[in-house]
Amino acid sequence: MTAATTTLSGPPASRKGPSFYLTREHHPEDGTLLGFWIYLMSDCLIFACLFACYGVLGRNYAGGPTGAEIFELPTVATNTAILLLSSITYGLAMVDVHEERARGAMAWLAATGLLGCAFLGLELKEFFHLVGEGAGPTHSAFLSSFFTLVATHGLHVTFGVIWLVTLMIQVVRNGLDPVVRRRLMCLSMFWHFLDVVWIGVFSFVYLVGVQ
Repeated sequence: MTAATTTLSGPPASRKGPSFYLTREHHPEDGTLLGFWIYLMSDCLIFACLFACYGVLGRNYAGGPTGAEIFELPTVATNTAILLLSSITYGLAMVDVHEERARGAMAWLAATGLLGCAFLGLELKEFFHLVGEGAGPTHSAFLSSFFTLVATHGLHVTFGVIWLVTLMIQVVRNGLDPVVRRRLMCLSMFWHFLDVVWIGVFSFVYLVGVQ
């Protein structure tokens, strides 16, 4: 930031304070990351409420199918592996960002985006299959809470992929400047947060649901 000077008018005797130079950024260095942590904590509260709702309603089948009857664990396990792998590829992208290797970072970010799209594709396939089998979100409280929780996570992944593509465009235009690097760090926290939430979904919803 260009140094700014405060000019005080009037004769020296009438000045109330000395002139000074502002030599550092007005914006706190870690202000963006702190604000993003606060956002993630609010997102934690949203998912905590959804998990609590599922915990209360997850056994109310209304005479309809149970989790053991509709969940396909091999497909869900594959989807889980895809999302966890995307977390690894994003971590490798951040290593290249730290080393200022833009081309390598772009390659790993592209791989992360493709894995995120694959995750969403399998999730949509599961939703369409359930609805086609008559197990839609309006059939029972169990299915309503299931679709709400899993779809909310899926929307977060969708926004993450859109954000990822936007940042890739910024890397092409601006390179790995400090602003882009800070935004990539925020997306990194968001992406890893989604992985942690999905591990909770896989364990609490799918693994427990097939028992």
